[in-house]
Amino acid sequence: MAGENKIIERLINFNAYDETGEFLGVTSVDLPELESMTETTSGAGIAGEVESPLLGHYGSLVTTFKWRSITPAAMKLSQQRAHLVDVRGSQQVYDAAMGVYQTIPVRATMKIVPKNVSLGTFEPNATTDTEQEFEVLYLKLSVDKRVALEIDKYNFKAVINGYDALASVRYDLGLN
Repeated sequence: MAGENKIIERLINFNAYDETGEFLGVTSVDLPELESMTETTSGAGIAGEVESPLLGHYGSLVTTFKWRSITPAAMKLSQQRAHLVDVRGSQQVYDAAMGVYQTIPVRATMKIVPKNVSLGTFEPNATTDTEQEFEVLYLKLSVDKRVALEIDKYNFKAVINGYDALASVRYDLGLN
Protein backbone atom coordinates (compact mmCIF):
# COMPACT_ATOMS: atom_id res chain seq x y z
CA MET A 1 0.00 0.00 0.00
CA ALA A 2 2.05 2.88 -1.29
CA GLY A 3 1.24 6.53 -0.69
CA GLU A 4 0.96 8.80 2.31
CA ASN A 5 -2.64 9.73 1.54
CA LYS A 6 -4.01 6.31 2.42
CA ILE A 7 -5.66 6.06 5.81
CA ILE A 8 -6.39 2.64 7.29
CA GLU A 9 -9.76 3.21 8.94
CA ARG A 10 -11.07 -0.07 10.31
CA LEU A 11 -11.38 -3.82 10.09
CA ILE A 12 -14.39 -4.58 7.89
CA ASN A 13 -14.66 -8.24 8.86
CA PHE A 14 -12.62 -11.41 9.34
CA ASN A 15 -12.76 -15.19 9.29
CA ALA A 16 -10.79 -17.65 11.41
CA TYR A 17 -9.53 -21.01 10.15
CA ASP A 18 -7.76 -23.99 11.70
CA GLU A 19 -4.67 -25.76 10.35
CA THR A 20 -6.79 -27.80 7.90
CA GLY A 21 -8.37 -24.66 6.46
CA GLU A 22 -11.70 -25.37 8.15
CA PHE A 23 -13.73 -22.29 9.06
CA LEU A 24 -13.87 -22.02 12.86
CA GLY A 25 -17.23 -20.26 13.06
CA VAL A 26 -18.52 -17.09 14.69
CA THR A 27 -15.94 -15.81 17.15
CA SER A 28 -14.13 -12.66 18.15
CA VAL A 29 -10.38 -12.70 18.67
CA ASP A 30 -8.28 -10.56 21.01
CA LEU A 31 -4.77 -10.53 19.58
CA PRO A 32 -1.72 -10.76 21.88
CA GLU A 33 -0.15 -7.80 23.62
CA LEU A 34 3.60 -7.49 23.05
CA GLU A 35 5.27 -6.70 26.35
CA SER A 36 9.05 -6.67 26.26
CA MET A 37 10.88 -8.43 29.05
CA THR A 38 12.78 -5.72 30.92
CA GLU A 39 15.42 -5.27 33.58
CA THR A 40 16.22 -2.15 35.54
CA THR A 41 19.74 -0.83 34.98
CA SER A 42 21.36 1.62 37.38
CA GLY A 43 24.84 2.55 38.49
CA ALA A 44 27.82 4.67 37.60
CA GLY A 45 27.28 6.84 34.55
CA ILE A 46 23.48 6.59 34.67
CA ALA A 47 21.40 9.42 36.12
CA GLY A 48 18.86 7.25 37.90
CA GLU A 49 17.36 4.06 36.57
CA VAL A 50 16.56 2.81 33.09
CA GLU A 51 14.17 -0.06 32.52
CA SER A 52 15.61 -1.48 29.33
CA PRO A 53 14.00 -4.14 27.12
CA LEU A 54 15.76 -7.43 26.42
CA LEU A 55 16.28 -7.71 22.67
CA GLY A 56 13.60 -9.84 21.00
CA HIS A 57 12.25 -11.28 24.26
CA TYR A 58 8.61 -10.91 25.23
CA GLY A 59 6.50 -11.93 28.16
CA SER A 60 3.68 -14.41 27.74
CA LEU A 61 1.77 -13.78 24.50
CA VAL A 62 -1.93 -14.46 25.04
CA THR A 63 -4.81 -14.54 22.59
CA THR A 64 -8.46 -14.92 23.52
CA PHE A 65 -11.25 -16.41 21.42
CA LYS A 66 -14.81 -15.51 22.42
CA TRP A 67 -17.68 -17.62 21.14
CA ARG A 68 -21.41 -16.94 21.21
CA SER A 69 -22.05 -20.59 22.04
CA ILE A 70 -20.26 -23.87 22.67
CA THR A 71 -19.15 -25.12 19.26
CA PRO A 72 -17.28 -28.17 17.92
CA ALA A 73 -14.47 -25.81 16.80
CA ALA A 74 -14.12 -24.41 20.31
CA MET A 75 -13.90 -27.91 21.74
CA LYS A 76 -11.35 -28.95 19.11
CA LEU A 77 -9.17 -25.97 20.08
CA SER A 78 -9.49 -27.05 23.74
CA GLN A 79 -7.36 -30.14 23.08
CA GLN A 80 -4.07 -29.70 24.95
CA ARG A 81 -1.79 -29.58 21.96
CA ALA A 82 -0.50 -26.91 19.59
CA HIS A 83 -3.03 -25.60 17.07
CA LEU A 84 -2.26 -23.45 14.05
CA VAL A 85 -4.95 -20.84 13.46
CA ASP A 86 -5.22 -18.28 10.71
CA VAL A 87 -7.25 -15.12 11.23
CA ARG A 88 -7.84 -13.35 7.91
CA GLY A 89 -9.36 -9.90 7.74
CA SER A 90 -10.12 -7.10 5.35
CA GLN A 91 -9.33 -3.53 6.37
CA GLN A 92 -11.01 -0.46 4.94
CA VAL A 93 -8.63 2.16 3.59
CA TYR A 94 -9.50 5.67 2.44
CA ASP A 95 -7.31 7.03 -0.35
CA ALA A 96 -7.48 10.80 0.26
CA ALA A 97 -5.70 11.65 -3.00
CA MET A 98 -8.18 9.69 -5.11
CA GLY A 99 -11.22 10.14 -2.85
CA VAL A 100 -12.04 6.41 -2.90
CA TYR A 101 -12.30 3.55 -0.44
CA GLN A 102 -10.20 0.45 -0.93
CA THR A 103 -9.48 -2.69 1.05
CA ILE A 104 -6.25 -4.36 2.11
CA PRO A 105 -5.80 -7.79 3.68
CA VAL A 106 -4.62 -8.25 7.26
CA ARG A 107 -3.71 -11.70 8.53
CA ALA A 108 -2.63 -13.11 11.89
CA THR A 109 -1.21 -16.63 11.87
CA MET A 110 -0.69 -18.10 15.32
CA LYS A 111 0.48 -21.37 16.83
CA ILE A 112 -1.49 -21.59 20.06
CA VAL A 113 -1.84 -23.88 23.08
CA PRO A 114 -4.95 -23.72 25.31
CA LYS A 115 -4.45 -22.24 28.78
CA ASN A 116 -7.98 -21.64 30.00
CA VAL A 117 -11.46 -22.56 28.80
CA SER A 118 -14.57 -20.94 30.23
CA LEU A 119 -17.52 -22.90 28.90
CA GLY A 120 -19.90 -20.06 29.71
CA THR A 121 -23.42 -19.96 31.06
CA PHE A 122 -26.55 -21.90 30.23
CA GLU A 123 -29.47 -19.49 30.22
CA PRO A 124 -32.64 -19.67 28.09
CA ASN A 125 -32.62 -17.50 24.96
CA ALA A 126 -29.05 -16.29 25.55
CA THR A 127 -25.52 -16.87 24.32
CA THR A 128 -23.23 -19.04 26.44
CA ASP A 129 -20.34 -16.56 26.04
CA THR A 130 -17.79 -19.35 25.85
CA GLU A 131 -14.24 -18.01 26.09
CA GLN A 132 -10.81 -19.55 25.56
CA GLU A 133 -7.38 -18.20 26.42
CA PHE A 134 -4.33 -19.48 24.55
CA GLU A 135 -0.58 -19.11 24.90
CA VAL A 136 0.85 -17.95 21.56
CA LEU A 137 4.07 -19.76 20.65
CA TYR A 138 4.30 -18.29 17.15
CA LEU A 139 2.79 -15.12 15.73
CA LYS A 140 3.01 -13.73 12.20
CA LEU A 141 1.10 -10.59 11.33
CA SER A 142 0.82 -9.49 7.69
CA VAL A 143 -0.66 -6.21 6.49
CA ASP A 144 -1.31 -5.70 2.77
CA LYS A 145 0.51 -9.00 2.04
CA ARG A 146 3.71 -7.77 3.73
CA VAL A 147 5.01 -9.35 6.93
CA ALA A 148 4.84 -6.68 9.62
CA LEU A 149 5.72 -8.87 12.59
CA GLU A 150 6.95 -12.42 13.18
CA ILE A 151 7.73 -13.80 16.62
CA ASP A 152 8.73 -17.43 17.04
CA LYS A 153 9.83 -18.03 20.62
CA TYR A 154 11.10 -21.60 20.18
CA ASN A 155 13.07 -20.73 17.04
CA PHE A 156 14.58 -17.52 18.45
CA LYS A 157 12.98 -15.17 15.94
CA ALA A 158 11.63 -11.65 16.55
CA VAL A 159 11.19 -9.67 13.35
CA ILE A 160 9.31 -6.38 13.38
CA ASN A 161 9.00 -4.32 10.20
CA GLY A 162 11.89 -6.23 8.61
CA TYR A 163 14.27 -5.85 11.57
CA ASP A 164 15.27 -9.18 13.09
CA ALA A 165 16.18 -8.30 16.69
CA LEU A 166 17.57 -11.77 17.36
CA ALA A 167 19.65 -12.32 14.19
CA SER A 168 22.93 -11.37 15.85
CA VAL A 169 21.98 -13.33 18.99
CA ARG A 170 21.32 -16.48 16.91
CA TYR A 171 24.72 -15.95 15.28
CA ASP A 172 26.44 -15.42 18.65
CA LEU A 173 24.88 -18.64 19.97
CA GLY A 174 25.80 -20.66 16.88
CA LEU A 175 22.17 -21.16 15.89
CA ASN A 176 22.58 -19.98 12.26
